[in-house]
Amino acid sequence: MKFIADCHLGKIAKYLRIFGFNTLYFQSIDDDDIIEIAQKEERFLLTSDKILFQRMKHHDALYLVHAGFEEQLKEIFHHYKLFDKTRPLSRCIKCNGELEKIEKLEIIEELKAKTRKYFDTFEKCKECGTVYWHGDHYKNMLKFVDEFIAQNKKETKF
Repeated sequence: MKFIADCHLGKIAKYLRIFGFNTLYFQSIDDDDIIEIAQKEERFLLTSDKILFQRMKHHDALYLVHAGFEEQLKEIFHHYKLFDKTRPLSRCIKCNGELEKIEKLEIIEELKAKTRKYFDTFEKCKECGTVYWHGDHYKNMLKFVDEFIAQNKKETKF
């Protein structure tokens, strides 16, 4: 599934990427441009902008009525039935590119001393080159993913 989030939903875009969903996000984009990209690339539009939603309501758009980030995320997951479609930490949270495993020796010169010393498993973004390793932040993100799914999968209120 592919998404595009409006400029008010940066945190949502980041977390959808953490869950492994292809999600475009621009800090600033004209409504006409976001509609064009959504239609051209067959992306579901996520928006908290009533006017933008009205322009897209006959297409694949979801208007997020809830204010809180986790409530919005739940709304998206229930609406699109995403709970069994996740691929956690398979996308770059910065640029949305796909991550690929990379050998430590291939990137050893890019690593800080403590990262080089204490970590052995790495991924690198195919698009922007950002390197990720399996440290505490990685473990915390996986924990968030697991807990979010466990707590919200059975709810049907959306």
